[in-house]
Amino acid sequence: MLYIPPQDKHRILEVIKTGTPREVTRAHALNMRSKGLSSIEISEFLELTPRTVFNICSAYEEHGVERALVDDPRPGRPLEFDARFEAQVVATVCSDPPEGFDRWTLVLLKERLVEKGIVESVSLEKLRVILREHDLKPWQQRMWCIPKLNDEFIERMEDVLDVYSKAYDEERPVVCIDEKPVMLHGELREPVPMSKGHPKKVDYEYKRNGTANIFAGVEPKTGRYFNKVTATRTGPEYCQFLREIADAYPQAEKIILAQDNLSTHTRTSLTKCLGEHEGNALWERFEVHYTPKHGSWLNQAEIAIGMYQRQCLGGTRIPDIETLEKKTTRWNSAINQRSTTIEWKFSTDDARHKFKYSTISEQNSV
Repeated sequence: MLYIPPQDKHRILEVIKTGTPREVTRAHALNMRSKGLSSIEISEFLELTPRTVFNICSAYEEHGVERALVDDPRPGRPLEFDARFEAQVVATVCSDPPEGFDRWTLVLLKERLVEKGIVESVSLEKLRVILREHDLKPWQQRMWCIPKLNDEFIERMEDVLDVYSKAYDEERPVVCIDEKPVMLHGELREPVPMSKGHPKKVDYEYKRNGTANIFAGVEPKTGRYFNKVTATRTGPEYCQFLREIADAYPQAEKIILAQDNLSTHTRTSLTKCLGEHEGNALWERFEVHYTPKHGSWLNQAEIAIGMYQRQCLGGTRIPDIETLEKKTTRWNSAINQRSTTIEWKFSTDDARHKFKYSTISEQNSV
């Protein structure tokens, strides 16, 4: 429970009635926390992350009610950051934190990026989104994103970066794939629709309906997206996803495939599902390139998954696979009409400069 004195309580209730939507949401979070609701319960009700609720309450305890409720002025259009900047954020947060600190915080990360001249300014929220999209959790003591560079890591990293650097060739399209689990949650009570000055309200209680899986694929240079809903991510479902990708490029000489080294991402999954002849024939449609272990940030499908998460799933509760399939199908159709390409700028030269090695044979001196 968060103790809030009467004068602050009065201000919070005032903001709930007259504030902007963002301020109203923050005021509700503080009000609910003061009544004994947990961060998880509040996050479900207000459709926030538990971390956001924690940050709002921490801002109140450290800086007072105004700092917790009201953003600092943010003039002008927000800055856009490319994949190279995201890679630099990933590399920074996977390095040792500043001396005297046990782990990276968003504030420390921002200070380091500005100090190194990587960026002039960046919001803490933008950094939080980048860490979430790359599944980086610096508050966890055993996070191990990029290991000591060895021959295998560097060889696979440079192999994938070399694939990305090649000019577009319609006979050899580059497709990146990955998977994402999705929690299925049903409503126990009907949500209250959004009205003027009031956000949509959902009950903090919900029904757990299991999980589903999303196979996500993207051809970055043309902005072609493939998302397939499955109950699990087993070999047969991986096989079916590859067959659908192969069918989408009937004229291609070879489909260049970038993926991680999950145990099902092999020729064996296809031959077990389709038999030796058909399985091998399907596998030969692809030229497979594996990202290194702990190098998921090198997979452009991670960026596509981030777009899908924000634009299609958002914070809405999805009760069942059927609903998820409908939402995914519609999003696929809309995003493919826009042909939203991904501009990847992180190169082999950038990697050698960032990770301070010259060639594979010299990496042991790092």
